[in-house]
Amino acid sequence: MGTKYEQFHERSISDPEGFWGEQASLIDWHKPYGKVLDYSRPPFARWFVGGETNLCHNAVDRHLQDRPDQNALIFISTETDVERVYSFRELHAEVNRCAAAMQSLGVCKGDRVLIYMPMIAEACFAILACARIGAIHSVVFGGFASHSLASRIDDAKPKLVISADAGSRVGKVVPYKPLLDEAIRLSKFPPQKVILVDRGLVPDMTRVAGRDLDWAELRAQHMNAQVPCVWLESNEPSYILYTSGTTGKPKGVQRDVGGHAVALAASMKHIYCGNPGETYFSTSDIGWVVGHSYIIYGPLIAGMATIMYEGTPVRPDGGILWKIVEQYKVAVMFSAPTAIRVLKKQDPAFLKKYDLSSLKYLFLAGEPLDQPTAQWISEGLGRPIIDNYWQTETGWPILSNPMGVEDIARKFGSPGFAMYGYNLKLLHESTGEEVGTDEKGVVAILPPLPPGCMSTVWGDDERFVSTYFETIPGKLAYSTFDWGIRDKDGYYFILGRTDDVINVAGHRLGTREIEEAISSHAAIAEVAVIGVADQLKGQVPVAFAVLKDPSLIASGEARMKLEGEVMKTVDQQLGAIGRPARVHFVTLLPKTRSGKVLRRSIQAICEGRDPGDLTTIEDQSALQQVRDAVGASRS
Repeated sequence: MGTKYEQFHERSISDPEGFWGEQASLIDWHKPYGKVLDYSRPPFARWFVGGETNLCHNAVDRHLQDRPDQNALIFISTETDVERVYSFRELHAEVNRCAAAMQSLGVCKGDRVLIYMPMIAEACFAILACARIGAIHSVVFGGFASHSLASRIDDAKPKLVISADAGSRVGKVVPYKPLLDEAIRLSKFPPQKVILVDRGLVPDMTRVAGRDLDWAELRAQHMNAQVPCVWLESNEPSYILYTSGTTGKPKGVQRDVGGHAVALAASMKHIYCGNPGETYFSTSDIGWVVGHSYIIYGPLIAGMATIMYEGTPVRPDGGILWKIVEQYKVAVMFSAPTAIRVLKKQDPAFLKKYDLSSLKYLFLAGEPLDQPTAQWISEGLGRPIIDNYWQTETGWPILSNPMGVEDIARKFGSPGFAMYGYNLKLLHESTGEEVGTDEKGVVAILPPLPPGCMSTVWGDDERFVSTYFETIPGKLAYSTFDWGIRDKDGYYFILGRTDDVINVAGHRLGTREIEEAISSHAAIAEVAVIGVADQLKGQVPVAFAVLKDPSLIASGEARMKLEGEVMKTVDQQLGAIGRPARVHFVTLLPKTRSGKVLRRSIQAICEGRDPGDLTTIEDQSALQQVRDAVGASRS
């Protein structure tokens, strides 16, 4: 860690009130706060107590004086061939229209509004309109299955749902309205009203009389609306976002207002180096936390233009993302390792086709970034590639490289250092003691959690404490449920979930370590490793790999030869203990629409169990490939 940043981080831990008091000047306050931090009820932290502010004011209104006609929102859909740019003045007008429409339907401060929408401009207007009037938004990823949507409706109890006729994915229409109708039918606490954006993707969309309203008609009724911002005490809730992969009752991450605004403003300055007037491009979705923090709020708070993109990285071709960078002079880009691994299979000429001189940094997060992928894109773009590690719960990076404070040398495979405000420790799972250099421990944060992190689980303080703060023996510490190590130079490496550990004949192995080793083989584009029950060893690792060139295994003999080569690579890097029992070759891995590999489902198939809830799967055929591979190996 660099000396300058070390001092910066140390002050954030030893003097949180002084440190965060300074960061609070990055946003506008309607009423000054009386106290920076109230930590009288551990582990609950209250930030900027008594201060009043508004997220929509900070993201939109305050920029009207200095940059009213600057780009604010750039909406691009390669699915429907629509492109529209909104200035801050135009964004302000649209948000006011939406806010007035909501108020006309009786939505008030503290009411929940569930947003179930594709990546369209209206989704941004709706989110900011909620923030404007003090309503609590709960965005659910568009296309989520009815049962999952119903459980979120019942937990949040929204007065209003805002949705659309459909989304589009790889040229295929994904109807939302039937899913929403079924979810409302299943729910115990249905919303009073539904607003629908009719994109014309589904002919003759059915509407429920008295409940369903048309976005365009409501907008037309409020064209000249001027809705004042509702000023909220810093610790009032701004939104609920349900974490993916939960079972039983959904777990709603609750975020505050003031701490959230300050954390995002500080991260734009100290981590992402985004300046007013520049353009920020995150390829995420508003249904996920990255979309909340770094499509909607973060860039706009920083006075940047933000790009909302409906499309994939390879349609119409593998150069589309770089075409957008050139066209809108993107300065900072944020994507996922999955997207880059997809691009690895494309013609590398796409990386050189467009003028990328405006691009300062490419940030990657959402899953561990393997060294080969990081190196490939770094060499291809000739730009700094910055890994960052965080969670839905934290709302902004836990680990990264603080480019705005000090540009510290990066190590491929490492997300970097603990960010300011995070008192990060690697703790032993059984004793709670800190582990040493290069020793595996649970990545944990000693409370208070910094501003911007979840304040509790929606409607369930007890669950917040028991889930996150009571899993490490003898210590009140927030568990990320991830394994990590820290090397002698202070760089952290994430080794995978604590519940993804494989116990092979008493030896504990992180699937992440084996994946890294397999990925280093020149033929491998992507891999997932899971632990499979074994009568002799307890568990054995099994790998599912995607090849850069599928023709390498045109025959059974070639397949066996390559499998042997991959195992030999693991032997060389980890020793025989890490060698997978099998390496199955598939053309794609089962993933959610957000790009997370469905390891639990793969494991279940390997063990002959039900793969469970598959509502978020991107492509069902991927799971069939796993079944076929496992079936062939048994026959």
